[in-house]
Amino acid sequence: MLHFSPWKIAGVLALCALGVLLLIPNFLSQQARDAYPSWFPARTVVLGLDLQGGSQLLLEVDGPALRRTRIAATQDDVRRVLREARIGTTAIALDGQTVRATLRDPSQMSLALEKLRTLAVPASSGVFGGTGPNEVEVGQQGDNIVTATATEAGLQARIRSAVDQSIEIVRRRVDELGTVEPSIQRQGADRILVQVPGLQDPQRLKDILGKTAALSFRLVDRSVPPEQAAAGRPPEGSEVLFETQAGQRVPVLVEKRVMVSGEDLVDAQPGFDQRTREPIVQFRFNNRGARQFGAVTQANVGNPFAIILDNEVISAPRINEPITGGSGQISGNFTVESANDLAVLLRAGALPAPLTVIEERTVGPGLGQDSIEAGTRATWYAAAFVVVFMFATYGVFGFIANIALLVHVVFIFALMSVLGATLTLPGIAGVVLTIGTAVDSNVLIYERIREEFRAGRSMVSAIDAGFRHAFAVIIDSNSTMGIAAVILFLLGSGPVRGFAVVFILGILTTVITAVTMTRMMIALWYRRSRPQTLPF
Repeated sequence: MLHFSPWKIAGVLALCALGVLLLIPNFLSQQARDAYPSWFPARTVVLGLDLQGGSQLLLEVDGPALRRTRIAATQDDVRRVLREARIGTTAIALDGQTVRATLRDPSQMSLALEKLRTLAVPASSGVFGGTGPNEVEVGQQGDNIVTATATEAGLQARIRSAVDQSIEIVRRRVDELGTVEPSIQRQGADRILVQVPGLQDPQRLKDILGKTAALSFRLVDRSVPPEQAAAGRPPEGSEVLFETQAGQRVPVLVEKRVMVSGEDLVDAQPGFDQRTREPIVQFRFNNRGARQFGAVTQANVGNPFAIILDNEVISAPRINEPITGGSGQISGNFTVESANDLAVLLRAGALPAPLTVIEERTVGPGLGQDSIEAGTRATWYAAAFVVVFMFATYGVFGFIANIALLVHVVFIFALMSVLGATLTLPGIAGVVLTIGTAVDSNVLIYERIREEFRAGRSMVSAIDAGFRHAFAVIIDSNSTMGIAAVILFLLGSGPVRGFAVVFILGILTTVITAVTMTRMMIALWYRRSRPQTLPF
């Protein structure tokens, strides 16, 4: 029926007022939004890369480097397992993806095979609790050669896992920059697309994302001068790395064994040295890292301890006393920005493999402003034509539909503000499309009312029947569009998902405005004017 109780009318009006309140922060400055009470969601619609400008990078996970690292790790694992089992070898050689270990005593072959098969673990869990491909296949050649081969399936699984892990680490790094709503998603098998709206410095973004950030702490080898080791062959178990001092690359001989890994870091913050006031990075370990760090510093007082990031020595300070608190600091030739960037990298964690920038794109704010103006014009033109058509075709009913249409648009942007959704240029197209679909629901209702009235029903009966019978059609049509929009959101990426979000919100608000609000306004109009015939 057309009866609406006062509390229902008050509820609809309160909902409209809430939508307006949620929309208002979009027109206020940041200072004004900060003045809102903490409990009120004073959020705004986030503009996408194509509307406010920003930076876009297409990154590729270095698969060959990951393969080399994994194969080298297999060789190290073979050496470690045989050493722990006290199985003597004359040589452990690497041939492609296969590690061949020659045993001194062929009678230990069965023991060696048994121990090395512990390396043949699944690379990842399969679907529904199954197991993925084995990373290593163990075999035998002759009487005294045991082999461990890194499988191709296992290496591919490692690459897929590395991409997934890299996406999360990239997300943490970009979030640390303080940017708003970055878009980070997989592209193909080994690529990651990063879009950062509002960031006009792509070089800093590349510096943040291009570093692996593999941090380690190793002891400095002082058995031979580093210059001699760099010119010749370093001692076994050590390697020559370089440290930048006063613009010069100075060789440093460090042990290959990692004493403490950066994986045990739980926090890193930029700061200033209390004595020199130079920028530093303060770090803190978890319990395991704190124990290892304390034990190493206690056993090596007086020796230099190298801090290494991506095979570059940041500094090699001397251990003056044991550091048992689980925290320390990294000093070097830092600026405030570089110290902050290093802290960001350490907090986000190390990438499993290097990332290569294969495409770079910067959208200027001017181009974004042009897109906003073009989209705004298109929206106004579309809305104006719809408003004129509805009023000319349906008279008072068309005017009521136009009011509901205005509330419909307010609800869309209010919900986007609350959700912090990103508005892209395709999203503006979604707004224009939902204007048409919202009016289409009113057209269905009005035409059904006309049919019922011509069939001999009274005015009030025709209006009631029109809304009741058109409701099922509106639900069916919006449901099919909603299914398509959900599929676009789940399977699409970037601007396609932005379009889908706006379209889904538009479908939800259409049911409220085209049915509930329109019905309420027509009921109030009928109660006041008591017409005997339709105004269209």
